Amino acid sequence: MAEAKGLSKPVKLKSELAAFLGSKELPRTEITKKLWDYIKANKLQTKSENGKPENAGKFIVVDAKLLPIFKKTKSKSKSGKVTDLTKLKVGQTINMMQMAAIVGANIE
Repeated sequence: MAEAKGLSKPVKLKSELAAFLGSKELPRTEITKKLWDYIKANKLQTKSENGKPENAGKFIVVDAKLLPIFKKTKSKSKSGKVTDLTKLKVGQTINMMQMAAIVGANIE
């Protein structure tokens, strides 16, 4: 069987994410899927920035379980956009487009 490459290759997770997902290594695709499964199961989406959870929309409402994972995120994209979630608090929202930065900040 061929070795997994790219997004399918398992990566080592930092401690908070590993504890949350129950695994020390997962492919990026699986990390994102499991985070979205949790967000949807707990109805943590909203249509407006800092809105109430309504299980639909492009914003994710941060709860106490997601906070330690999301707060590790401080990165700069190739285009120069900075994603800094280090001061995030429970109940605040993030744009779902920041999920890649969150995953990237929580792997070794």
